[in-house]
Amino acid sequence: MTLRLAITAGEPAGIGPDLCVMIAQQVHDAELVVIADSDVLLQRAAALNLPLTLTPFEADQPAAPSAPGHLTVFQVSANAPAEAGNLDVRNGRYVLDTLTIAAEGALDGRWDAIVTAPVHKGVINDEGVKVSGHTEYFRDHCGVEEVVMMLATEDLRVALVTTHLPLRDVADACTADRIKRVTRILHQDLQTFFGVSEPHILVAGLNPHAGEDGHLGREEIDTIIPAMNDLRSEGMHLSGPLPADTLFTPKYLDNADAALAMYHDQGLPVLKFHGFGRAANITLGMPIVRTSVDHGTALDLAGTGKADAGSLMTAIRVAAQMATHRKKTKDL
Repeated sequence: MTLRLAITAGEPAGIGPDLCVMIAQQVHDAELVVIADSDVLLQRAAALNLPLTLTPFEADQPAAPSAPGHLTVFQVSANAPAEAGNLDVRNGRYVLDTLTIAAEGALDGRWDAIVTAPVHKGVINDEGVKVSGHTEYFRDHCGVEEVVMMLATEDLRVALVTTHLPLRDVADACTADRIKRVTRILHQDLQTFFGVSEPHILVAGLNPHAGEDGHLGREEIDTIIPAMNDLRSEGMHLSGPLPADTLFTPKYLDNADAALAMYHDQGLPVLKFHGFGRAANITLGMPIVRTSVDHGTALDLAGTGKADAGSLMTAIRVAAQMATHRKKTKDL
């Protein structure tokens, strides 16, 4: 069965439309349904001097692989003309509309997964809608209390206990309860969406040298180790807490399915150095599959032909893999 993947084109002044046009030049096993304004896509294709034929989305038609130079489009009209590189606050609501359509379609089964191009949170907030990001928007729309951010390349997965917090707040946020909740979501979704029957998860310590037996901080002794012991009693295969400066080495990674970092800049610099532009941002803990690119709107590159579609291609590939594994899990 051919998968149907919804792609939101993101901020119309950024590189999202460029990336959609660029990936349309390739053969895809899945049907790609871009949720966007057709005029924006055609204008950007003309700017990039790339061929593009658009077909309106029809829900009653079976999914078919996307052919080179063609895209299926779920039409959403922009609220203002979209000019590459120039933000217009009037299009903040348009971007949110594309996200809502994507979420609702994933929940009702119209598509098997969502892949998102980058949005500009400032434009959305300036338009009058307070949104902290893609992830939180989908979390709330799906009605779940907690989601987990994981970035992945071809051979490395890194999930986060905390995400966008000031460093001085991280230690207080890394409670035993939170570590257990995040690890359970990671463990479950590695099974459901990645086909890993018995996940092996590497857990980073919070402090240098994982606390050096309490000489460099007691969070490992007082919080992380007790949480890990509780999770091990549930049957999870966990290693750690490990010093973050040695966790990301072949000695450990070659025998693990994912790494769990305590905070954003503990795990993601390693992953992005390893594969920036070839990584996907994945939201775990939701009843739908959602992946995204690992970069921002890059307004200065919009319409120039200099954008790199590698991360979007990775996000599409990962979304297809996750949707396939979920189908297999449901069939068991």
